[in-house]
Amino acid sequence: MKIVVLNGSPRPSGNTKAMIRAYAEGAERAGHQVTVFDVCRMSIGGCLACEYCHARAFRQCIQKDAMQQIYPVLDEAEMIVLASPIYYHSLSGQLQCAINRIYALGYPKKLKKAALLLSSGDQGVYDGAIFTYRNSFLEYLHLEDMGVFTAAGEDNKSDALLNRLREAGAVLKDPDD
Repeated sequence: MKIVVLNGSPRPSGNTKAMIRAYAEGAERAGHQVTVFDVCRMSIGGCLACEYCHARAFRQCIQKDAMQQIYPVLDEAEMIVLASPIYYHSLSGQLQCAINRIYALGYPKKLKKAALLLSSGDQGVYDGAIFTYRNSFLEYLHLEDMGVFTAAGEDNKSDALLNRLREAGAVLKDPDD
């Protein structure tokens, strides 16, 4: 299975990145192909709501920025993983820009599954991010939920958390299985 990860953390060695590495290790060990995009290191503008992608050039965004690297990989992916630190009870702004720009594709062609990885300093701050995940991905795109994984405070980068993420990645099955 092809898996695309959108990493919404600006920290290259932060808690979110550790979660992604562990999840990807497990998935790759199980034979899946994982592509990670560090959206905070990419130049991605917010959606302009111009409707160019739906009215004038089907499935093509008028903006020619780094999303052009993500679109073809996302269109071939069978699973998407959103990963973000919690910023003000939600996903990072950089990740939200990338999510909003998925609108240009409408429904990515092969996407069947999704997972969410969230890190924070405190427990109980995940509701906004989980709401976005459940409504914008699971329900809107009709995706199968492969799990919501959270870490707060000292749980971040703990062996228990990283092992749980490796296992979650390792048990993923292809959509046709």
